[in-house]
Amino acid sequence: MELLEEKIRQEGLVKGQGILKVDSFLNHQLDVKLFEEMGKVFAKRFAGEGVNKILTIETSGIAIATSTSRYFDYCPVVFGKKYVSLNLDEEIYSSDVYSYTKQQAYKIMVSKKYLNPTDRILIIDDFLANGKAVEALIDLINQAGATLVGVGIAIEKGFQDGGALIREQGVALESLAIIDDMSKEKGIIFRDQSGKK
Repeated sequence: MELLEEKIRQEGLVKGQGILKVDSFLNHQLDVKLFEEMGKVFAKRFAGEGVNKILTIETSGIAIATSTSRYFDYCPVVFGKKYVSLNLDEEIYSSDVYSYTKQQAYKIMVSKKYLNPTDRILIIDDFLANGKAVEALIDLINQAGATLVGVGIAIEKGFQDGGALIREQGVALESLAIIDDMSKEKGIIFRDQSGKK
């Protein structure tokens, strides 16, 4: 997606050690118009799949998932919670995740009443690096007996193995921008996806 790639070129900051700072438009301050355009692209790429629910992880994936929902007849968006709270149901699906960015493990949880065997679920998230968050979301879908339609990612770090691991499982993975290399010296190098819708 050229619009997203251009935004990354203009405002993204390579922090070293595989970290890309995009908080000016993606995961702190939000560019809502950009999210709407991303939602349109995800809708094209997953058209005809019967998506009736979108699943993400709090926090950064929620805004993109919500913007995408409107293009799937405003289907519900469910997000895996990272923290136990007093209002979380006792009947939950849970899975463990290791965060590359935060360098820590945590558990994600979703109430069982929000994931059902009749659901056709599209996973949406902001980043894909080592694939652990997506694998945890797929685990939740499998626990519920629901159907995974595919995975939509805003930015994939193609130089890490997450994308390859997810694709090897036969999952339809659509990343809007794939970064093959990045450094302070070379800048950001995107994978050519000119053949995509």
